[in-house]
Amino acid sequence: MRSLLLLISSIVLLSACGSSSIENSSSTNSNAKRYPLKGKVVSVDREKKRATIDHEQIEGFMEAMTMDFPIKADWVWNDLNPGSEIRAELVVDSTAAEPYWLENLGIIAAAIPGQQPAQDSNVAQIGKDMPEFVLTNQDGKKISPKDFKGKALAITFIYARCPLPEYCIKMSTNFSDLANQLNADPERKDKIRLLSISFDPENDTPEKLRSYGLGYLGKDAKPDFTVWQLAVGKDKEIRKIADFFGLRYEVDPADKTLINHSLRTAVITPDGKVAKIISGNEWTAAELLKELESTL
Repeated sequence: MRSLLLLISSIVLLSACGSSSIENSSSTNSNAKRYPLKGKVVSVDREKKRATIDHEQIEGFMEAMTMDFPIKADWVWNDLNPGSEIRAELVVDSTAAEPYWLENLGIIAAAIPGQQPAQDSNVAQIGKDMPEFVLTNQDGKKISPKDFKGKALAITFIYARCPLPEYCIKMSTNFSDLANQLNADPERKDKIRLLSISFDPENDTPEKLRSYGLGYLGKDAKPDFTVWQLAVGKDKEIRKIADFFGLRYEVDPADKTLINHSLRTAVITPDGKVAKIISGNEWTAAELLKELESTL
């Protein structure tokens, strides 16, 4: 849909105190916004060229949080390790295929050998019971973890007004596609549940979530929310759940209709324990189904 011209920039490696390395590149969109970022690496995924970073507050844009960032420079993956302290430039471009990434990354302090790296929220909760909660679903019914006992459950987080195709839109498309598949399979339909939790309680009423869900299920689909439910609750309750799974979100200070957020999707076993937490958006409905079936 959108073409993205990638300019190949030279990579400059500088030696300084603390074995600092710097990469320079440039965005092709003159309207892209850039913000200085400083933080500590929590985990790296060299294959997907993404790193989870616990970053400080980004002045005028985002509070301090831990989230995943794409990093395009090849040199980074030889030197970047959990525990490394970095500085970089966060590029935000809503017109790009990937709406944000890091450039001009410099390692200002290498990971200390033997130092325990920051704990990755993607694995820290594995094996624990999912947190207790009381939410209201799209039909105005109160729901809690006990309603999902005996079922394999996937939880993700969205807000209905999210405009980004690679964020809530993709999460809800994957969930609705899987729900339609399960609704057509009586055996699987009885064993698997999906739950999308809105972190925008001010706007996402149960009625709005029902309309939102029906839009994703498709005009020819039956209005069946047996498999896939959408729910909302008090902000304090949602924050508790989000914090547990490592999700971070905050209202955009420049546009109150937008919420800056990370992405988390959790797989819960039939006995209510966390089996896996998936960050980012690079999973498919088929892959999620495989993870859910592995818990049965």
